[in-house]
Amino acid sequence: MKYRHSFHAGNFADVHKHVALLALVSTLEQKEKGFLYLETHAGRGAYDLGNAAENAESRTGIDRLGDDVSSEELTRYLGVVRAFRARQRNPRAYPGSPLIVAQALRPQDRAVLIERVATEAQALERAVAEYPRVRVECADGFERLRAYLPPAERRGLVLIDPPYEESRRDGERAADAIVEALRRFPTGVIVVWYPIKHARDSESWLAALAPRISREALVSELWLYPRDSRAALNGSGLLIVNPPYRTDERMREWLPQLCRHLDTRGTGGTSVRPLISAAGKKAPGRG
Repeated sequence: MKYRHSFHAGNFADVHKHVALLALVSTLEQKEKGFLYLETHAGRGAYDLGNAAENAESRTGIDRLGDDVSSEELTRYLGVVRAFRARQRNPRAYPGSPLIVAQALRPQDRAVLIERVATEAQALERAVAEYPRVRVECADGFERLRAYLPPAERRGLVLIDPPYEESRRDGERAADAIVEALRRFPTGVIVVWYPIKHARDSESWLAALAPRISREALVSELWLYPRDSRAALNGSGLLIVNPPYRTDERMREWLPQLCRHLDTRGTGGTSVRPLISAAGKKAPGRG
């Protein structure tokens, strides 16, 4: 799957990821102590959805959300998007995950955003220039992950969101990155996005990964098309390791609501479940 951030910006997978990410940040901020936000594949940070040819996929995501949302998570997300558009004076502007998080950081929090493509990293630096607690690095996010863990704050949220241009290879590297991150930072909240193109492939990836994870983990999936159809992207998956308290409970409320807004064809669905190994065992809870 050849990935271009600009083409996919604001699509249903982005909305799923960004609502969840903002909810996790809000939960971390319930404690006064600061935290590190680390993103391994950050992109350019901000996008203009005004070009229909370049941003066609936003019609499956942000364009389908209106004012009639009820959950606090969806309301908060839409508020961030609208505030960003107001600041940009562009009703079709869209914040990527770096901007979603940057605007929420407190003085005691900080962020490190890693992007491999130089032109994207330069655009990202411009996008976050007003946020002094944010650092941008042009590098391979998988390789630089270990340099920042464990963080000095001893609290953190890591987003691993590779492009999956080489689906199998990126999947393997993402799995290895989770294991390495947990080895260095066992209590960190680690979020990995993965595409659902064929359900058997994503389920196989999760089953192989489960025995390697020694912490509690949550699987959140949203799909708009049958999970084994020929669509380029049938669904969006998030694996959340060390999910904060009540993450699963809240997600079981807002994720079906989100699906009802986005699934105009009636072929979609959602799932929120613990990560289960092939032997049928859940990863152990936090100590």
